[in-house]
Amino acid sequence: MEDDAAAAYEALVQFLYQAPIGLVQTALDGEIKLINPMSAQLLMPLAPNGDLLNLFDVLAGVAPQLRLLAAAAGEPGSKVCDGLRLQMPSASPHDGVPLTLALSILRLNRHTLMASLSDVSLVVLQEQQRLTSELRDATRTDNLTLMPNRAVVLEHIESALARARNDAESEFAVLFINADRFSLINVTLGQEAGDTLLRLMAARVNGAVRLQDAVGRPQGQTALLGMLPNSLPSKPQQTAARLGGDEFVVVLEGLRAADDVIGVALRLVDSLCKPYNIGDAHVHTTASIGVVTRAHASDTANGVLQDASLAMRVAKRAGGARHCVFQPAMKELACRRGSLEAELHLALEEGQLFVVYQPIVMLAGGAVAGVEALVRWRHPLRGTVPPIEFIEIAEETGLIGPLGEFVLNEACRQFVAWQREFGERAPHILSVNLSRAQLAMSTVVAQVAQALHASGLHASHLQLEVTESMAAQDQHIRARLNELKALGLSVALDDFGTGYSSLASLHQLPIDVVKIDRCFVSQLETSAHHRVLVEATVRVARSLQMGTVAEGIETPGQAALLQTLRCDKGQGYLYAKPLPAEEATRWLAAHGCMVEAATEAGVA
Repeated sequence: MEDDAAAAYEALVQFLYQAPIGLVQTALDGEIKLINPMSAQLLMPLAPNGDLLNLFDVLAGVAPQLRLLAAAAGEPGSKVCDGLRLQMPSASPHDGVPLTLALSILRLNRHTLMASLSDVSLVVLQEQQRLTSELRDATRTDNLTLMPNRAVVLEHIESALARARNDAESEFAVLFINADRFSLINVTLGQEAGDTLLRLMAARVNGAVRLQDAVGRPQGQTALLGMLPNSLPSKPQQTAARLGGDEFVVVLEGLRAADDVIGVALRLVDSLCKPYNIGDAHVHTTASIGVVTRAHASDTANGVLQDASLAMRVAKRAGGARHCVFQPAMKELACRRGSLEAELHLALEEGQLFVVYQPIVMLAGGAVAGVEALVRWRHPLRGTVPPIEFIEIAEETGLIGPLGEFVLNEACRQFVAWQREFGERAPHILSVNLSRAQLAMSTVVAQVAQALHASGLHASHLQLEVTESMAAQDQHIRARLNELKALGLSVALDDFGTGYSSLASLHQLPIDVVKIDRCFVSQLETSAHHRVLVEATVRVARSLQMGTVAEGIETPGQAALLQTLRCDKGQGYLYAKPLPAEEATRWLAAHGCMVEAATEAGVA
């Protein structure tokens, strides 16, 4: 029996010495009774002098809590610790990886502990790499749409630029996509609906961009989406991504020809302009797209994105629901617009803006019916800046609020002054334009009410003009117009015939007056077709008890035809150009109630 016990002990010792993990037997106070070579090797960084007498003392620098844990250990078989990670001194890495140990301690009996030590450095490294990879994926993915984000887009553009530098025949294109009037969706339906719309748009962008949109000369295996920054894909590809907000980007590499991107742009516009079903709402929105091709690409990825964004804004200013290809001249215009933006702030502060007034006359008899107030900018260096150059800038920069408020207050004040001066001979209607951005402002009704109150102008003398596209397309805008009409004023539909509505839907709009666009008036004397259109407009408006005003009248013949067609009122250079307040006052005093002399003589 003694021989058997000795043999068993010898076998245990041999196992301890040959075990691939560190094994240490200690007393409850940590005094080492038995230690194998693997443990000694693993613990040596903590005991450079070879002092391996007490395990707790050796590990005090990396696990000072062990002595307390051991003292609190319960019955035999209980664990003191299990898989505790110990970061060893950096002086002892292997394969370039800092040494990390896993320690487990088990209470064998009333007097003995058994500890195991294992090198888990590579396991820790793999865990860190996995977490880093997950974090990298998270930082490269848009949370809302699960599309790649800006970081991935920039990498792909850099890849396309690098390929183009090395290959004169390599074609690529970048499409910058922006939803038109997206902010109104958030305002009218809420942010949740806006997020749903963005997810639906993302799906349509992915569906509209096909692999065959980026087919180039075969160059090996297809690269994975989201490659490392300095690696070039072995084959051209396409990437659809979301930059943020309502902005999306498509990068097409390896196009057969630069013009191939036009077909993709048209397909995207068509897809994104179809109605969206969001809950119970049937939402209509459109998209504008800016395109940059290799021919005019910047040297940097950020530069390419900026140029594509610039082209997108040009498309949006042209009415949206279209694409525009970037041209270098756009940068010069953008610089001018940027300069005008800064100067417009100063213009508002220094009183460089002023209001001009164009008379509106009764076509039958020539009585002065009203005036339209129009804003002008007297720039100290540029001279008079036309509204077409700064109104849109004001809308984009948020200056349209104070600008519109200035025009409304100044016009109301001047109109009341005319009422006091001319009495019954004064114009009856003051017409003031409102932009889409103003109508979208929640404060516009209060601003109009305040302008009426401050000036003393009765609401029945004020007429607000909105464009056809505004009144016809948006339920939110229609609701706002009804709020304004509740003040007692009237609403005119400007530029009728150039927008989205039609004679058939005119009855659905909250308007009182239809203004016939100058493009129809200018061709009345030469085109029977245009005469029929104007006549139809007048007939429908009359049937709805709406008034009519013809814009841009320049000849007595046009005025005579419009009167024959029973149009109510007219304005244009035949009667007077837009006049500053002092000149308008003199004009009203000179013409009184009649303008027949001006009609007979031609342009006034």
